[in-house]
Amino acid sequence: MAEILKGAPVAAALTEKLIEQADGLKAKGITPTLAILRVGENPGDISYETGAVKRCEKIGIDVKKFILPDVSKVLDTIENINADKNIHGCLMLRPLADKNIEKAACEILCPEKDVDCMTEKSLAKIFTGSPGFAPCTAQACMELLDFYGVELEGKSVAVIGRSLVIGKPVSMLLQNKNATVTMCHSRTKNLAEVCRNSEIIIAAIGKANFIDKNFAAPGQIIIDVGINLDSDGKLCGDVNFNEAEPIVKAITPVPAGVGAVTTAVLAKHVIEAALVMVK
Repeated sequence: MAEILKGAPVAAALTEKLIEQADGLKAKGITPTLAILRVGENPGDISYETGAVKRCEKIGIDVKKFILPDVSKVLDTIENINADKNIHGCLMLRPLADKNIEKAACEILCPEKDVDCMTEKSLAKIFTGSPGFAPCTAQACMELLDFYGVELEGKSVAVIGRSLVIGKPVSMLLQNKNATVTMCHSRTKNLAEVCRNSEIIIAAIGKANFIDKNFAAPGQIIIDVGINLDSDGKLCGDVNFNEAEPIVKAITPVPAGVGAVTTAVLAKHVIEAALVMVK
């Protein structure tokens, strides 16, 4: 039986530490504040927003919501968030219906407030190793591995997926910890063999139950980032949990795995952004 790497204990540990930091900031007259920009009433966006607000409330982070009916005022709203010195971080729920507006919004957001790595400047910092905020989900993978004491130095890691939200940035974060990373995707030849020969798998390919027993090996650790619906309409990851779990050493579940850590990482980034004002 594999060890099940649940996200709740990771989030709880982060939250406890962040409460202390938030209290310290408030003692100095700074209330850490997150702006959430949402366009429309997408159920997925609302669900994530609700989770983020609950996490922030628990920690002591104020949340300012900017709810727009359409994209017409998105850029003006971003400019207002940039100008507000009392807002330390901004989360714009994506994707937007208008890709051009989304791209423009990402370009003008102040990098210091970019707590979910929306801007190209923030991405550049991840790839150059400079201080900055990684995408929350990518950072959540790292927080989870650290919490469960997974040593990364010298380990072989297969990252399946090459998006700018997870695959590419998490590969850089892993390399910063001296892991040896193989970037994989749906067109990688002998993908299952590459994964079997890796000590750690980060699955972020966006295909329900794509990673089956043929990808798994004894002693392996699998981090499943995928959020999908299976043929029965049930939530599942990129990994076929029932097939992989009996083989590997440790594995994250979906739900209750990486996703449970993401809002805690978002809150961590807001606190870090606010701490810059103290220095």
